[in-house]
Amino acid sequence: MILPYALIFATGCFCVALLMNLWCVIMSSGVPERILALDTMVINFIAILVLYGIIEGTAVFFEVSILIAMVGFISTVAYARFMLRGNIIE
Repeated sequence: MILPYALIFATGCFCVALLMNLWCVIMSSGVPERILALDTMVINFIAILVLYGIIEGTAVFFEVSILIAMVGFISTVAYARFMLRGNIIE
């Protein structure tokens, strides 16, 4: 009975968090803060996809969220390696 309202509320909260992370990406002063904000944006986007998959009742969004999680992890590692060493591939 209350589950649809809770799902909509959680989706709204994650959307607000995504907008706040976008603000941090735009307004932050350093590159490490932007990398952390982008990584958090990926996590919030995954949560929104999972919640939307629960609302719609389909498993396609869960598979897409796994793919986005893998791409987000690899991009965070690539950004960190670029900051530490100056190149990504050795």
